[in-house]
Amino acid sequence: MSAKDRRASQVEETPAAPVLYTTLEGEGSDEFEEKRSIFIGHAAPVKTEEEAMAFVKQKQKEFADATHNVWAYRLGNDTAARYSDDGEPTGSSGLPTLETIRKSGVTDAVVVVTRYFGGTLLGVGGLIRAYSHAASIALAAAHIITYEKYAELTIEATYADYQKIAVELPTFGALIDDSDFSDRVVLRIAVKAPVVPSLEKRLREMTAARCRVEVTGERFDYR
Repeated sequence: MSAKDRRASQVEETPAAPVLYTTLEGEGSDEFEEKRSIFIGHAAPVKTEEEAMAFVKQKQKEFADATHNVWAYRLGNDTAARYSDDGEPTGSSGLPTLETIRKSGVTDAVVVVTRYFGGTLLGVGGLIRAYSHAASIALAAAHIITYEKYAELTIEATYADYQKIAVELPTFGALIDDSDFSDRVVLRIAVKAPVVPSLEKRLREMTAARCRVEVTGERFDYR
C-alpha cells in the first residue's frame, strides 16, 4: 500500500463525530426492597471525575449508616469509567451498576446504590440483579434524555427580509438564541446540523441572496 493509500485509509477509518448525546436531565432517586434489604439508587449528571466523586462522597455522608454505598460513573465514551463494590463480593455490585449505565446509553453520569442489609444473604446472582435494578430505576428517576448536535448560525438581514425569515425559521425547527435590531437585523439561531444546507439554500432563495448566513459553532441541544 502506498503512502497516499495509507493516508486515505486513515481518513476513512476516522470515526465521525457523534450526532446524539444521551445523558441525565437532573438528579433522581428511587428504591425497592429485596428480601428485607432496602436498595436506594441515586443518579446525577456530571461532567468531570471530580464532580462524580463529589456526588459519591455526598451520598456516603448522607447515608453513612447504610451497610454499603456502591457507586459507578461513566464519562464520555468510556473516557473515564470507575466503580466500587464498597465491601460487597467482587463483581456483584459496582460492575453491574456500571454496566447498567453503559447499557442505558447514558454517559456523563454517576450512580450510587445504597443498601441497608435486611439479614438475608442474596448470593452473587441476587446481588447482581438487585444492584442492576437499583441503578436502572435511579437512571429512570433522573430522566434519561438524548440531545442532538445543533449548528449555531448568525443570520444578518434587512428588516424586509427578516419578516419572511421569521416566518420560515420554525419550519426548520430553529431555536432562537438572540436577536439584535439595529441598522440590520442580526439573528443568532441553532438548528439540527443536517438541516443547515437546506436552510441556507432556502434563505438565499427567499432573499435573493441578500441575507448573510454564517455557521459560528455547534452544541448539543434538544427540543
